[in-house]
Amino acid sequence: MRSVLVTGGAGFIGANLVLELQNRYPDAWIVVVDDFRSGHFSNLEGFRGDCIASNVAELRLSERFRDGTFDAIFHLASITDTTDHDQLRQVRDNVESFRMLLNWASRDQTPVVYASSAATYGKAQSVMTEATDASPQNVYAFSKVQLDNLARYYHQQHPAWKIVGLRYFNVYGPREAHKGHASSMIFQLFQQMAAGKRPRIFTDGEQRRDFVYVKDVVAATLAALMAPDSRIYNIGSGASASFNQIVAGLNKALGTQLEPDYFENPYPFYQNFTEADISLARKELEYQPAFDLDRGIHDYVDWLQKERSS
Repeated sequence: MRSVLVTGGAGFIGANLVLELQNRYPDAWIVVVDDFRSGHFSNLEGFRGDCIASNVAELRLSERFRDGTFDAIFHLASITDTTDHDQLRQVRDNVESFRMLLNWASRDQTPVVYASSAATYGKAQSVMTEATDASPQNVYAFSKVQLDNLARYYHQQHPAWKIVGLRYFNVYGPREAHKGHASSMIFQLFQQMAAGKRPRIFTDGEQRRDFVYVKDVVAATLAALMAPDSRIYNIGSGASASFNQIVAGLNKALGTQLEPDYFENPYPFYQNFTEADISLARKELEYQPAFDLDRGIHDYVDWLQKERSS
């Protein structure tokens, strides 16, 4: 691995990926492209590569990178706020940036790993497999379905070219604080509980999500380069957990006994259940999540508390 391009590299998953790439391949030249709408410079503390401040959809890739090619491209740039309902902005930025990237990368057929989303499944009632029909409930999810469609189309045009999509489930972990209200439920509840407040969760707290730790997500993203062919993989923990379980896990990690403060869910498009079937990723990527919920929460709380004290 001599040179790598990471779009959205200042974002939550992107920054964790960039720093792990730098750790694994200390001699590689890593280039980050980010417009800092969904990212933050502080996430890249210690980064030794190049950072280009630009929206991928507006960057003239062939001119900027005319003198060299990359060994791999990780495309994580996206508007990640699922409550942003501006259809033009979401579809233009998320879809057109990917289209331009694929048009440019097709000349050398550089391997591309891109971020899809479990949001594409919509309000599924059972475990989600890669064959589950898409049913986007908001424009963010719709934009991710279009990325999957584009990836399939380009693969049909270039069968030897590897384009791998990863449907990330509910990712949590270090370097997500800048996302504000779009950060994970685990981070938001930690903020409340660390301040001594009762954790606010939707009524009855039995909504269940597949919460996956960002360290596992990064490992899966790197493993995707070894995929045998172009395809889409679910990347989750392989288990669902309720919001009540999250509160219990945080109480344990923080040494508190705070009871939930329940309120009505204001979002009609909300996914009350997600759980990834990760058997394909286990088989073809040798993906094995190292963090169950309790271990992930404890590792994350330790990191957050160190950040607060530093």
